[in-house]
Amino acid sequence: MNPIGVSFRMKYWEIIADNLKKAGWSLGWVSALDCEGRTIWIADAQRDDGKRYVVHADELLTAFMELGLAIRACGQRLEALG
Repeated sequence: MNPIGVSFRMKYWEIIADNLKKAGWSLGWVSALDCEGRTIWIADAQRDDGKRYVVHADELLTAFMELGLAIRACGQRLEALG
């Protein structure tokens, strides 16, 4: 619950972003249009140790899921993501 006493639901991509931040990653994301006018999402995560990952997807949730998977695939441990 927030200070006013009203609960709110986090979106799934916000939960993934929060978990990545807790694991020490700085995040950024932006939407853009491709050459066919479709919206694409670009998300990136980086840390002070020089590691950086950039992904793109058709949906914001998919972009953050891909970001978490890319970090995991390269051997980075994310306690909060499982």
